[in-house]
Amino acid sequence: MNSHSEVVIIGAGPAGLTASYQLSKAGISTAVIEADPRYVGGISRTANYKNFLFDIGGHRFFSKSREVVDLWKEILPQDFIERPRLSRIYYDGKYYSYPLKAFEALGNLGVVESGLCVLSFLYKQTFPHEKPETFHQWVANQFGERLFSIFFKTYTEKVWGMSCDEISADWAAQRIKGLDLWGAMANALRNSIKPKGVKDGTSARDGEVIKTLIESFQYPRKGPGMMWEAAAAKTLAQGGTIHMGHRLETLDRDTASGLWTVTARTAEGAGKAFTARHVISSAPIPELMRAMRIPPSSLQAAESLRYRDFLTVALMVSEPDLFPDNWIYIHEPSVKVGRIQNFRSWSPEMVPGDHATCLGLEYFCFEGDGLWTSPDSELVELAKRELAQIGLARPQSIFDGCVVRQKKAYPVYDEAYRGHVETVRADIEKNYPNLHLVGRNGMHKYNNQDHAMMTAMLTVKNILAGEKLFDVWNVNEDAEYHEAGPSGAQKALESIRMVPRRLSDAA
Repeated sequence: MNSHSEVVIIGAGPAGLTASYQLSKAGISTAVIEADPRYVGGISRTANYKNFLFDIGGHRFFSKSREVVDLWKEILPQDFIERPRLSRIYYDGKYYSYPLKAFEALGNLGVVESGLCVLSFLYKQTFPHEKPETFHQWVANQFGERLFSIFFKTYTEKVWGMSCDEISADWAAQRIKGLDLWGAMANALRNSIKPKGVKDGTSARDGEVIKTLIESFQYPRKGPGMMWEAAAAKTLAQGGTIHMGHRLETLDRDTASGLWTVTARTAEGAGKAFTARHVISSAPIPELMRAMRIPPSSLQAAESLRYRDFLTVALMVSEPDLFPDNWIYIHEPSVKVGRIQNFRSWSPEMVPGDHATCLGLEYFCFEGDGLWTSPDSELVELAKRELAQIGLARPQSIFDGCVVRQKKAYPVYDEAYRGHVETVRADIEKNYPNLHLVGRNGMHKYNNQDHAMMTAMLTVKNILAGEKLFDVWNVNEDAEYHEAGPSGAQKALESIRMVPRRLSDAA
C-alpha cells in the first residue's frame, strides 16, 4: 500500500529540509526521501570521524536576506557562535590576504617582481584586449598578465579542470566583478581613513555589506550539519516523515487524479512507494529526468548537464594552533590540493579536546578520474606529503585521516547549459504541474545555501497559496527575490552566479 502525503520532497539538503520544516509547521503532511543513509544536509552536512567534525567545503552563515537569517535563528536559536573570518592565498612560500590587498601583495612579491607586475598592469591598461573572450584575457585586463599568472591561473584551473584560455570571460566578469587593481588600492586607502563606526566590508556611503569583505560570520558551534539535523528533527516533531537511504527510482503522475507516485529503493533493494499532490525536487536534474517518462529531447538535455566533483581528505594533527585561517587557497602549482580548511578555526567544538586540530585538504576532480578512484590510503598519503611540502604541518604530527567524496558539487555553466535547463523547465511547466525544482542541483544553479533556502521558501509559499505567486527562477545569488516580469527577470539574469564554460563548446 502506498504512503500518501500532500507533498513528497526529494533530497534532504538545505532546500529540501527548508521546505519540509516550513510545510510541516503549516500542518501540511510531508514525506522526505534522502539517498544518503546517514547524513542530512547534502553538501552542507557535517561529517563525523572519531568525533572530529568537518564540513564538506566550509559554509559561512551570512546572507543579505533577512528572511533567511531569521529562519536560521528560528531553526537553531541557541547554537550560533560568531567567528572571525580569515582566508588567505598561499603562493611560493608566502601568504596573501583574500580578497587581495594590492599593497600587501606587491610587497610580498618583492621589489623586482612587484615592479614587473605593475609594469604588466600598466601595459594592459594601455593595450588591453578590446573584446576579452576568455577568463585569461578578462583577468589580465584587470590585473595584468603577471598577477593573473600568480593569483588566478593555477587555482582556477585546479577547480575547474580546464585551461583559463578555455573558460569564458563571462564567468570572470560575474565572479570578480567590481574588482581591479586600482579598486583594490583605493579600498586599502579608504580603510586607512575610514570614519569611526564603519566596519570593514561596509561602505561608509550607504552601509552596504560586501559579502567577500565581512570580518566575522555566524556559525553553528558544531558545524552546518547542526542546522539541518535540527530542521530534520523539527520536521519529524511536526508530523513529517524522513526516509533515509532511499534513492529515487521512478516518478509518475496520474493525469486523471493529478496524484504523483514516487518510488524509492534502499541499497539493500527494499522499495517504498509514495503518493502526493506536490513533488519538490532538489535532486540533480539528470537523476530526476531519468526517473520520469519524458520526451527524448528533455532527457537528452538533462543528460547534457555537467558537474565538477571534489573530495576532502581530513587529516587529524596533534598541533592545535597551526594557523588562524578558516581556509587557505593553494595557488602553488607544484601540489594538487586546491584549498585547505582548518576546522578548529571554524569552531573549537569541531575538534575533541585541546591538543589537536582537523585539516581538510580539498581536491577538485571529475567523478571517475584518477584522483576520484584512488584508494583512500593513497589519498591520505598524498595529502600528508603536500601538507608537509607547503610547510603547514610536520608529517610526524599527523596521526589519522579519512576521505569523503562529494559528487556533483558544482553545476557547470557551459555554453549550452542554459538551453538544456530551459528545455527541461519548459517540459516540466507544460506537462508536469505541481513538480517544483529547488536548490543548487535541483535547478542547476551554482549558488550558496541561503539561495537554495530561498528557492524552497518561495515554493512553499506557492503551495500554501494554491497558486504560483513567485517564480523561484528569479531568486538571485544573494538570496534576494526580484519581482517577476521583464525587468525583474532581467535583473535576476544579470545576477546569476556563473561558473566556467568552455569556449570550444560555443555555438
